Amino acid sequence: MGARQPRISGRVIAAARALAGVSRDDFAAAAGLPVDSLREIEAGGGAWVRAPAQAAALIRALDHFGVVALDESGGMGAGVRLKFTRLDARQIGRLEGEGGLIGEDDAP
Repeated sequence: MGARQPRISGRVIAAARALAGVSRDDFAAAAGLPVDSLREIEAGGGAWVRAPAQAAALIRALDHFGVVALDESGGMGAGVRLKFTRLDARQIGRLEGEGGLIGEDDAP
């Protein structure tokens, strides 16, 4: 069985968007959700997103923008962090800008 999906709240999504510097429109598009639905989720603050399909869509959008959701643990609240260090991001950007044949890859 795979790893458990972290619980997501509107506050976590808003923090993720701020950390990644992503607009609500772009995040909603990546999640495949209407912008109004994302606005409602974020307005819910600390309330957990209960619909599994909606939560999965939000997790996919987080992944798309290189953000990881962190569950509550060790007496600390839920949060977000970037998948890559600044150095990693700079190197990925350099490699993607080198040109060459375009192909499918697993990079976000």
